[in-house]
Amino acid sequence: MKLMSYKQGERVGYGIVAGDGSDGPEIIPVDGDFARQFQTIRMVLDGNALASLKRWADGRAPSLSFADIRFLPPLHDAEKVICIGVNYPKRHPVHGEIPPPENITLFAKFEGSLVGHLEPLITPPAPASETFDYEGELVLVIGREGRFISKEAVFDHIAGYTIMNDGSVRGWQKHSVTAGKNFFAASASGPWMVTADEIDDPFQMKLSTRLNGEEVQSTTVSEMIFEIPAMVNYVSNFVHLKPGDIISTGSPAGSGGSRVPQRFLRPGDELEIEWSGIGVLKNKVVASDGPAI
Repeated sequence: MKLMSYKQGERVGYGIVAGDGSDGPEIIPVDGDFARQFQTIRMVLDGNALASLKRWADGRAPSLSFADIRFLPPLHDAEKVICIGVNYPKRHPVHGEIPPPENITLFAKFEGSLVGHLEPLITPPAPASETFDYEGELVLVIGREGRFISKEAVFDHIAGYTIMNDGSVRGWQKHSVTAGKNFFAASASGPWMVTADEIDDPFQMKLSTRLNGEEVQSTTVSEMIFEIPAMVNYVSNFVHLKPGDIISTGSPAGSGGSRVPQRFLRPGDELEIEWSGIGVLKNKVVASDGPAI
């Protein structure tokens, strides 16, 4: 299943994506008793109710169109948004290959930093806007709680996958990773979560990040330095992972700060991040109306 969260007027809801728009509505909105019991996708996962949701939707037709809603991040109410640092081989334009890190590095995203599919990415006020960057990443959605999860059991704890643009303000990241990664509405997630049973081989999933139609990042999961089992095992050693928590798995070379010449995001840019088996997360960049910082 493809599960999405949305806002329709003042109402926040979620639904099952069941079309591409060519024949009418695309979304089966979850409503009635099921929605009252499980008000968000996170609550569906927490209630171990994915199978029940699939049975509930069987035979129902889409009745809501993408044009009638605004996309939210699929796990907009996640308790924890954990991000992995350097996790792909990188090459410096002058110094050559950069040695891989010895340990997994982590940071977190705070409320307000993530927007949904088709929502604007807001550049930070100048001069921070001069180093506003993008990073296309695969996101793991936790479906089963756990602590000290063994590498062998990790995929039993993953409910599905989604996409993230890890928006990064490099100038601020140099003196504070937390600040540089958490500017308001600078990152995005979506367009939906794809359940794990839809992905035959997660290690073969392929990334294509496109800036104004030009491919700027390309990789597969198999090229990660720390594989999915290692990441979840590591994180679960210090935190109790819960259903609906998400782990973003890092970004390959090709972000704006790593290019020669550097190419940071500017108002008017359109960013598309595609992961095979999931879909395309698309956002446009708009200018901030805030004061200089």
